[in-house]
Amino acid sequence: MCRWLAYRGTPVLLDALLYRPAHSLIDQSLHSRLGVETTNGDGFGVGWYSEHDDTPALMRDVGPAWNNRNLRELADHVRSPLFFAHIRASTGTAVQQSNCHPFRHGRWMFMHNGAIAGFHLMRRELTLLVDPELYDGIEGTTDSEVMFYLALTFGLDQDPPAAVARMAGVVERVGREHGVEFPLQMTLALTDGERLWAFRYSSAHASRSLFYSSQVEALRRLHPDVAFLRDISEETRLVVSEPLGDLPGAWNEVPENSYGVVQPGADELHRFVPAAA
Repeated sequence: MCRWLAYRGTPVLLDALLYRPAHSLIDQSLHSRLGVETTNGDGFGVGWYSEHDDTPALMRDVGPAWNNRNLRELADHVRSPLFFAHIRASTGTAVQQSNCHPFRHGRWMFMHNGAIAGFHLMRRELTLLVDPELYDGIEGTTDSEVMFYLALTFGLDQDPPAAVARMAGVVERVGREHGVEFPLQMTLALTDGERLWAFRYSSAHASRSLFYSSQVEALRRLHPDVAFLRDISEETRLVVSEPLGDLPGAWNEVPENSYGVVQPGADELHRFVPAAA
């Protein structure tokens, strides 16, 4: 399994969240507390949007994040209002750059923690459900990338939650046709550069950990001495596989079988149910 974080808000240096927190994503790559594996060293990736470009930039590599000098250099110089970061622990597919998250298609960016159980049994069937006009965009061999392209096929541009629900419904249907009792395990994030969606779901209703940060205004009242909170807007929000520290009141667990939307104005939290495609 993997660990990830998604950030939307006041533009910050990537270093502020990748390296500085006590339990930063870099620390989690060696010392995960809530993941299936303690070490997540099968590659990493960062994707970010600039304030003047709708298409995200990506940096991905196959080595561990904790000793990558290019990532360290990048984090000290790239400032972004919306970025994804992911550290990978492979569930069986090859350790190669095209299998590292996040994945990108046009303005969209996607990352995932979890797995399709029995993916080797249903990979061909699921892949052939991808829209032929999108098919050649698949570069790697992971179940995660197939999930992304299925969501694109099922209307991600028009209705992201409905597209992810159809993707999950198809994975579960095909998995059970192949005798897999609990086909899907996912905490995933996706964004179009403006809004951020985060999903927590599993067929067994025992999903991997996922948390979102409390409202900045409430945190300022609780912790008036924390400098970072003085410098960010009230709409700033983080979604993470594991809390980045132990600041009281800072983190809230995403409920089982639900999804949230981080967006301009009021954020939202909804129940998630797979749907027939």
